[in-house]
Amino acid sequence: MQLTACMNLRDLLTLTQHYKFQSAWWLPGGHLQTLAAKYLHPRYQGSLTTEWLPLADGDELELCWSQSLSANYQGPLVVLLHGLAGNRHSHYVQGMFAAFQQLDWPVVLMHFRGCGSRPNQLPRAYHSGDTDDLRYLLAQLQQRFPGVQLLAVGFSLGGNVLMKYCGEEGDKNPLSAAVAVCAPLALASSAKRINQGFSKLYQRYLLRQLKQSALQKLQRFDDFPISLTHQAVKRMPSIEAFDDGFTAPLHGFLDAADYYHRASGRQFLPAIRVPSLIIHAADDPFLAPEVVPHPAELPDWVQHETWPSGGHVGFVGGRNPLKPIFWLNERIPLFFQEVLQR
Repeated sequence: MQLTACMNLRDLLTLTQHYKFQSAWWLPGGHLQTLAAKYLHPRYQGSLTTEWLPLADGDELELCWSQSLSANYQGPLVVLLHGLAGNRHSHYVQGMFAAFQQLDWPVVLMHFRGCGSRPNQLPRAYHSGDTDDLRYLLAQLQQRFPGVQLLAVGFSLGGNVLMKYCGEEGDKNPLSAAVAVCAPLALASSAKRINQGFSKLYQRYLLRQLKQSALQKLQRFDDFPISLTHQAVKRMPSIEAFDDGFTAPLHGFLDAADYYHRASGRQFLPAIRVPSLIIHAADDPFLAPEVVPHPAELPDWVQHETWPSGGHVGFVGGRNPLKPIFWLNERIPLFFQEVLQR
């Protein structure tokens, strides 16, 4: 698609709305959309290079690169942020590596602390409002590649981190554009949503991984900064309880309520100053309706799409069950292309 030079940003964002998502007829409802994306999505066939980025506090970030770049690289570079307990193997991460490979755009995945192939070096972990590591990474990328056009995609928890970061940075944002997919922009209500009905199965899966990581930390560090026993961790019945007893106190919050209030991304949206796309599904089994911002909250350059179906990071389309279409792999590169061509 060719964009004329006279188009303003509002025209651009309106133009992108032509690309509608049509849920696959054979995957009705958010649960099937969520599960199908996870288990049917093809794996990325390229090779990834691992880099360990040291941090000022003595910890490190595990980065996964799709290709190496020279210092004089001038093109786009896509930064990926995964969701809760996600990593390089998550289906949506694999999809992004494959989608941008077709454009020959380099991609780097930032693992949140402790989510990579080995435990991080400090007792602390990561959380939904943790923007400092992303800020440091982007500054490092700017120094290494002065002519790069930085783009970022965040999924679920990573989407909340990304939108919070963009709001915090305002006019100083080094990103050219950002996309958040199924971001829990209202953390408190979403924590309650995933603790209801069939969604408890997803919570059980995520909670098991969170507890395992927490127990490993308790075993590794004799001077763990909060008073917590192995049995107390094992008895935590929900993600909200885990955040109240582990995530919040470990990262300087009073409790889960304080953490959710301060870290929820929705309150930061009005301050965003770069072209951004936020994608939600009305039948997302992880998220509460409160994650959807009111149009009055959004600046002109922030576009929000809520589709009737799509599940949680699902968005599987196509008429033929043997040939599913993974819509996010098409929609996100299209948005970035249009922004860079404006």
